[in-house]
Amino acid sequence: MTVPAKPSRAALRRSSRRSDDKIKPVRLAFLDLLGLGFLGLRTRKLRAALSALGISIGVATMVVVTGIPASSQRALTDEITALGSNMLRVQPFSGQPVPVELPEESVDMVRRIKPVTEASAVANTHAVVQRSDLIGDDDFSGTGLSVLAARRDLLSVVGGKVFSGRFFSAADEHFPTAVLGYRAAGRLGIGEIPENDPAPQIQINKSWFTVIGVLHGVPLSDDLDNAVLTGWPAAKKTLRFEGHPTVIYVKARDAHLEDVRSVLPATVFPEQPGQVQVSRPSDALAAKRATQNTFSSLFLGLAAVALLVGGIGVANTMVISVLERRRDIGLRRALGATRGQIRVQFLTESMGLSLLGALAGTLFGVLADIGYAAYQGWPAVIPLSSVTVGCLGAVLIGMAAGVYPSVRAARLPPTEALAST
Repeated sequence: MTVPAKPSRAALRRSSRRSDDKIKPVRLAFLDLLGLGFLGLRTRKLRAALSALGISIGVATMVVVTGIPASSQRALTDEITALGSNMLRVQPFSGQPVPVELPEESVDMVRRIKPVTEASAVANTHAVVQRSDLIGDDDFSGTGLSVLAARRDLLSVVGGKVFSGRFFSAADEHFPTAVLGYRAAGRLGIGEIPENDPAPQIQINKSWFTVIGVLHGVPLSDDLDNAVLTGWPAAKKTLRFEGHPTVIYVKARDAHLEDVRSVLPATVFPEQPGQVQVSRPSDALAAKRATQNTFSSLFLGLAAVALLVGGIGVANTMVISVLERRRDIGLRRALGATRGQIRVQFLTESMGLSLLGALAGTLFGVLADIGYAAYQGWPAVIPLSSVTVGCLGAVLIGMAAGVYPSVRAARLPPTEALAST
């Protein structure tokens, strides 16, 4: 009995081409193609999970290695900002034969400068603290304390905090009330402000003022520690204050701080800008900028390598999947599936693997970033650019990893695929 010879590969390919010409292509809906693409993920769950793990590690690494430094950077820049790196101090030059008086509307003019974020002011009323109801006249040593009119938004600009009581509200600033710097409070014998008992009072220029608050020390403006602050409208009404600011505190965006500094003299006193003194930016600003530049590119190379390794794992899985499913591919081709449909099937599968890995990696990376930031006491910062780049990069890598396996699967002749063992 003669055993028929096994047909050669060339003969199988010629037979496949002839059969392709006879078979009418079957059109599949988009959802059907997606279902076929995800068929391999559903039937080989463990392998799909291990392949997606490589991508997820890459994306999680990208989120973590950019998110944790960003959180650390935010915490560091917040500490540097608290040192007054973005604050400028504007005041007339001292020692002038004729004192320069800044116009009252100068604070509002400063606020119109676009990069300026906050502005406030104090003014020397030249009033005198004459006595405190907690200290006898013989023991009173309140001389030397400056009485300053203060705007209601002063504390947010200079970074001040209330130790006891409260700062001026919209109602308080119109009445004879006072807030004391912490050294001034000590000299006046005033500690904490009682909640229920009558508040202490001090006499300024023969007028009694009720003390409503005591401040902590203000490192950015230590002259406020020895000051008695009154509301701006109350000072004008009670102390015959004319409303000319003595010191204007300005906060601006870091990138434009030098530009703001150059225009401040002409803004606050257009008639004689040369008579206005503006402090130079803090040396902490240079350290803050250096910190931002250092952290901006930290570990991005490591994340890219991890993402690339995950893509290689997906490519390897797809090649093995094609080899294992040669019979399935041949059967589908014999039933009328076109080469394009086979390519879309395996491309969809590789992209699905990468997308699932990207979503899982993003979730793990965000949770790790939030957890580590909370442990360190930092503000949690999730760079949206890193998350977006990681997900898009994973999908693109999945497409690239699926190109060769999908082309290889589409080129398999049905007869050769069915004849393979």
